[in-house]
Amino acid sequence: MPSEPVRIALLNDYDVVVHGVRSMLEPYRDRVVVVEMDLQVPVARKVDIALYDTFSQAQVDTADLDGLLADETNGAVAIYTWNMQPDLAEQALRKGCRGYLGKSLSSVELVEALEAIAQGETIVAGTDMGPQEPIPLRPEALKWPGADAGLTPRESEVLALITQGLTNADIASRSYLSINSVKSYIRSAYRKIGVERRSQAVRWGLENGMLPDVGRVVGL
Repeated sequence: MPSEPVRIALLNDYDVVVHGVRSMLEPYRDRVVVVEMDLQVPVARKVDIALYDTFSQAQVDTADLDGLLADETNGAVAIYTWNMQPDLAEQALRKGCRGYLGKSLSSVELVEALEAIAQGETIVAGTDMGPQEPIPLRPEALKWPGADAGLTPRESEVLALITQGLTNADIASRSYLSINSVKSYIRSAYRKIGVERRSQAVRWGLENGMLPDVGRVVGL
């Protein structure tokens, strides 16, 4: 275990996502500390790990990730995701990421993985949620936009991308899902939020936090 807490920059555009992860790690503040939260601008001061949360972001093949890896201020870069497809993990490691961590990990498992990465290890940990994608029931379960409406993480992500104006083909490419899977998530999300048309879904998304937040928190 490191003698000093591992310093983390948590990178995602959604307040509910980053604050959820921060709350999850808060009980372990003596071991890991989140010092910055935002994806909009470069990390302001050197950290041990930049934890890239992929909610509503391209999974691996992205200029954002390339920029993080090129910036030494970020220290090691680790991806934090629901999508644990082996080919994505392998691609991330080939690009230079030092961690590919699943959101199925408990708080303590995530902390242990971050500590190992900070010590120089390369870590792939976590399991894919699978096609049924049950919502985590553990007390420290993560938050995501639309969770209170009963949306699963992937339904929420698809709806967030619809709200941003992406087509089904765009969503499939960004999320590494088939078109049929995207359509299935759309149908189930529409049922849960009580809409029938894309325009109604966009309006619901605008009213329920499905657009990225713009802001930065430093020195937590």
